[in-house]
Amino acid sequence: MAMAGAQRPLILLLFLQVPLLQAARILTLCFVGGSHYLLMDKISRILHNNGHEVRMFLQFGDGMLPDHVLRQSPYPVSSYSLGEKYKQEFRDLFVESQKKYLKGRYDLDAFMVFMGQLSYQCNITLHQADILNFLKEGKYDLAVIEGFNPCSFLVADRLGVPYIAFFPGIFMNAGRVGAHGPLSYVPLFQSRLTDRMDFFDRVKNTVMYAGSYMVDRMIDASFQKVIDEHFPAGSRPSIADLQLDAELWIYNVDFTIEFPRPLLPNIKCIGGLLAGPAKPVSADLEAFISDSGDSGFIVVTLGSMISSLPVMEFLKEMNGGFAQMRQKVIWRYERSRWPIDVEVAPNIRLVDWLSQNDLLGHPKVRLLVTHGGMNSLMEAVYHGVPVLGIPLFGDQNENLIRIKAKNMGTFIPPEEMEAEKFANTMRRVIEDSRYKTTAMKQSVILRSRPLPPDRELLGWVEHIIQCGGGGHLRPYSYQQPWYQQHLLDVLLFIATIVVVILYLIVKVVRLLISFLSPNRKQKVN
Repeated sequence: MAMAGAQRPLILLLFLQVPLLQAARILTLCFVGGSHYLLMDKISRILHNNGHEVRMFLQFGDGMLPDHVLRQSPYPVSSYSLGEKYKQEFRDLFVESQKKYLKGRYDLDAFMVFMGQLSYQCNITLHQADILNFLKEGKYDLAVIEGFNPCSFLVADRLGVPYIAFFPGIFMNAGRVGAHGPLSYVPLFQSRLTDRMDFFDRVKNTVMYAGSYMVDRMIDASFQKVIDEHFPAGSRPSIADLQLDAELWIYNVDFTIEFPRPLLPNIKCIGGLLAGPAKPVSADLEAFISDSGDSGFIVVTLGSMISSLPVMEFLKEMNGGFAQMRQKVIWRYERSRWPIDVEVAPNIRLVDWLSQNDLLGHPKVRLLVTHGGMNSLMEAVYHGVPVLGIPLFGDQNENLIRIKAKNMGTFIPPEEMEAEKFANTMRRVIEDSRYKTTAMKQSVILRSRPLPPDRELLGWVEHIIQCGGGGHLRPYSYQQPWYQQHLLDVLLFIATIVVVILYLIVKVVRLLISFLSPNRKQKVN
């Protein structure tokens, strides 16, 4: 007891030497709508609710989500609009893209067109001198930026604020942040492989590894004109360097979905920010659900950015498939855009907007039909709901391949959508108990993490602020040239040594042979 009492002053002294974190000034950047905004809004609210002074720099403002009015935020927002003319042009372009996606025509060209639009928007963003000067005068301690859009890095650099990058999905940019994984069991983005690869899968993964560098260079090139216009010669940043300069990378993913892989200490996985305990649904929806009896109901949503289906054939096949189900169906679909010549199946309730998390937490839910966005899948995992996916673009194919590999559901490519096949697949996922059992197991894994995602996010942000950055987490490889990282100089040195040794051995053997040969002895005699 005396010893314990003597230790108390020492413990108190050590405690006082650790600086207590004061409320920090934090800037959040969001230049992409849809689920990207929902995540950045959630991050901003978490930081604000824990005593930090938060401001968001937001592009677009109202209208970022179809048929969804942004709720009033408790933190201040600096926002600007790209103009009604451009917003309409962007919506028209997105609708045309949707038609291609629903026919299974998503490719690299479509992705680069989208990146070109982000580059165009970035140029407008960097011309917002009044807002940028206002934010620069705010002297923020840290920025938390949306890491998918390269413009976020350029704006943070322009403001001179250290930043944490938050990525909204799986490790599609792992190579850009130095998180290369062994190609033998870490599938590359868009490879559509699992972590269990046969020989030809590994060949494919290796070939795609080389191709991924080309794609990265194409993305960088699409923003080069913006960089040249807004940054002075001699101090122009590169997207690649700015991504490595992030104090921390946080990914919206969890290993309940993602395949296990090695990670650097400056990379954290905090998936499921939008998932949580369910709240009661509206009385109207509860009455509709009650009519389903023991059959239950199906939740249907194709993402925050797709509120209706512009391809009539696709809509008819989905509607026809749902009509064959005994379950009720709650489908997020803009009712005013439903074609008048198509009769809605009697078991379907169309809603302009739905609280997906609350519906997935309802005891009568049987299935989630989804595009395969990460937020939707994490909510399904949290509540233990099986999944049937219809991947359209982006990371959705890769996400759903992981869901299928985990045996938590399956998916139908959009070009294969046909009412009978759709209905049969839904029945199989609902009636085969293995899918539900796996979904519940994944839910237990997710919920039993040592810290919930909001507390882990807050803890890491405050850790970076208190430590004055994340330099202690970043590996020295960030400062090495590529040939040193891949040990090419070492391999060249060793190869040279081996060649020289082999050359000397051959020379010595030849001399010995010539010395000991019979012809030489005869000449000597």
